[in-house]
Amino acid sequence: MHTLLSIAIAMIAGLLLTRVVKLVKLPNVTGYLVAGLLIGPYCFRLVSADTLATLDIITVAALGFIAFSIGSEFKLSHIKAIGGKILVITACEAVGAVILVDLVVSLLGFPVPMALCLGAIAAATAPAATLLVVRQYRAQGELTSTLLPVVAMDDAIGLMAYAISVSIAKMIQNGEAFNFMSTLVSPLLEILLSLAVGGVIGVIVAISNRFFHSRANRLMICIAAVMLGVGVAQQFGLSHLLLCMSIGAVYVNLRDDAIQTLEQAESWTAPLFMLFFVISGADLNVAVLPSLGLLGVVYIVTRVVGKYFGAYIGCTISKTSHKIRKYLGLSLIPQAGVAIGIAQLVVKELPEYGASIQAVILCATLIYELIGPVITKYSLLKAGEIVVEPKHQKNKDAQPPQAPQAAN
Repeated sequence: MHTLLSIAIAMIAGLLLTRVVKLVKLPNVTGYLVAGLLIGPYCFRLVSADTLATLDIITVAALGFIAFSIGSEFKLSHIKAIGGKILVITACEAVGAVILVDLVVSLLGFPVPMALCLGAIAAATAPAATLLVVRQYRAQGELTSTLLPVVAMDDAIGLMAYAISVSIAKMIQNGEAFNFMSTLVSPLLEILLSLAVGGVIGVIVAISNRFFHSRANRLMICIAAVMLGVGVAQQFGLSHLLLCMSIGAVYVNLRDDAIQTLEQAESWTAPLFMLFFVISGADLNVAVLPSLGLLGVVYIVTRVVGKYFGAYIGCTISKTSHKIRKYLGLSLIPQAGVAIGIAQLVVKELPEYGASIQAVILCATLIYELIGPVITKYSLLKAGEIVVEPKHQKNKDAQPPQAPQAAN
């Protein structure tokens, strides 16, 4: 099948499934994943495996823009305003999930390289799903103020954890002896170099805005910058996720008007992200699911437990209020874009375990996206940060405004 025809089928399927999941009040990402599964080579075969291989450039580009979007959340003025407590809490909840998943999966007899990759992916959360709940119910309060920056920042920790974990996993898989340089120093240098190169590109983007003033031109500059970042990373073996995240972070901190361009970029990348999720769903090999029952359940449960107690420890260290300690961890369940993106990278880095890990993450994402927003709403409600309007007030608000009386 022609590549463009396959892309059209993927987009149509994704759009149609959003109408279906809307009926049961599920997020669009769930519809995209299910659409991909249905049209993929392991179900109705509307898109073949060979065609999916040709769509790899879409996946890589989408990952670059996802990382760029995450980086744009790291505005220094905002980080200073929320203080160092958020950094402590974020580090604890992310590392808590990583360590617990690593330990439990390994102790149950699964290969250590697989455990390390799953642990790294466990750190990531889905800020989009959380933000949707907060906006829908107009949640306000200290839990909400803590939750939003945490879910924005823990993806960055997940990306860094992956860079280190996959290096160790490769060493174990290849039977190499422990080497401090290759195990810790090399991944750290890769992280720092990726951030530095991304920072330089971010500076160039910010400077270019002095000469290009229209929104269209600035949007094209950002698109070109992300494409350049992905290309440079692939050419020189750097992390394109960290590199593109650095571009977004530097750009948003150097230009006060960057938010306008970023908002425009969000509308431009919507179809790209949809294709990314549909392609990810199509890559799911359902044939491996029966043999992944235990691993899938262990990952889903262990990640939630690690997030909860990691957040609780971080809140205790930071001396937050009791309700934040009690409910923050429950609000960190959703997981989507970055986790799926990292799973896609594992397929290339460790092909022996890639298919199994990808299947676990995609299935876990479906479950997390089903229950995560519901539990986040419950947490905010129990914390008293969702104000339930009285029924008579709702009816009053729903009435059309009265026409003004004519002046005497």
